[in-house]
Amino acid sequence: MQITMVLYRRMTALDIVGPYEVLSRLPGAEITFAAAAPGPIPTDTGLLNLPATADFAEISRTDLVVVPGGPDVRAQTQDTRLHEWLREIDRTTTWTTSVCTGSLILAAAGLLERRRATTHWLVKDRLGDFGAEPAPGRVVIDGKYGTAAGVSAGIDLALTLAARIAGERIAQTIQLAIEYDPRPPFDAGSPDTAPEEVTDFLRSNRSLVVES
Repeated sequence: MQITMVLYRRMTALDIVGPYEVLSRLPGAEITFAAAAPGPIPTDTGLLNLPATADFAEISRTDLVVVPGGPDVRAQTQDTRLHEWLREIDRTTTWTTSVCTGSLILAAAGLLERRRATTHWLVKDRLGDFGAEPAPGRVVIDGKYGTAAGVSAGIDLALTLAARIAGERIAQTIQLAIEYDPRPPFDAGSPDTAPEEVTDFLRSNRSLVVES
């Protein structure tokens, strides 16, 4: 199975690394990290680079594509070269997916028109600007399009895809192998459960997470 993971400058590392840890364990998985040009791609912290092994022009087909998000995807929502490649590669995919604000990139490319999708809760309203239908849920599947909410939800998306691709037994085995058994010290991972003052603080300091 050919899996292509998109990289670009200042993307969020976990948006790709999380799904990679799951999807790389699928039987027969062959993963390519693709970017505008091969080489090290700096992530949003500036401390970690991820290796692009191919440029977009080298990838003419893939079974599954994963588009990550980042704190500022304004350039990627206006990147006609990336959009053209996504539209072309989408013709070959079984699954076209995104994590966090990566769904804004898919939507800007015209791939989520009138489709249900999710993204980071701070910018979910922006999906409508690109013709997508904002939907609740940590993972949203609409046809062959899968979108995940903020950052860590990429692991949930990948396990959902693993089950649909290889069956629940394989997906559960992968989950156990990576010991994905989240028990966070706080119930603050969603605006529905986080203390109001924490949610208000993040709304007032949204640049810590996303830039408009």
